[in-house]
Amino acid sequence: MKKEILNKLFAVSAAFLLSGLPCFLQGQSTSKGEMPQYLFSEFTKCDVVMKGGQVNTPVMNYNIVTEKMVFLSNDKYYDMTNPDAADTVMLNGCKFIPVGKAFYEVLVKQPIALFIQHKGNLLMAGKPVGYGGTSQVSSSNYISSLELSGLQTNLALPKDYIVNPAPVYWIRAGDKWSDFTTEKQFLALFPDKAALLKSFIKENRIKIDKPENVVRLVKYYASL
Repeated sequence: MKKEILNKLFAVSAAFLLSGLPCFLQGQSTSKGEMPQYLFSEFTKCDVVMKGGQVNTPVMNYNIVTEKMVFLSNDKYYDMTNPDAADTVMLNGCKFIPVGKAFYEVLVKQPIALFIQHKGNLLMAGKPVGYGGTSQVSSSNYISSLELSGLQTNLALPKDYIVNPAPVYWIRAGDKWSDFTTEKQFLALFPDKAALLKSFIKENRIKIDKPENVVRLVKYYASL
């Protein structure tokens, strides 16, 4: 039964060229329901600045499971499949730039560039395992099969699936990109100032899982 529901949910796809936006997209019919795979709670009008200077204003959101910008038109969802055609996307007051096939949000521009890669893992909802606990099973293989078939998780997810956010931070110095997800990994990027950074983290009770705290940390390092 579960397999039949999933097959039915992702069975519809189409392709067309968005007028005025030089990106090929893939589409799916909409479905009502909670959609935790999206970064923002709603699709909103945004500014897509193309590398040629053209500005488009589609209604979009960001899918953290597939790491694609998703365009909404006539109650259907469409993935931007060639993000490298865009220079920047201004969505919900946030600036995104294309990196590979994904988009990273710009947190700090200078003197040290800081980005966040919004990611999410699709998991099966927890099932009772005794003593009030739950277990979760990753559906990474299922996601891979969706990718290969050209389908995306843009519709409302079945009730037995949840999305677990797993963001990654990136520091860019020139052409070099360095990623981190923990305090230890961040400190390893700046060994010359590690002691000062560690004191700052302790004094200000910095938690690396909060983007605003990481911004403070990077700006503090830049001031040293």
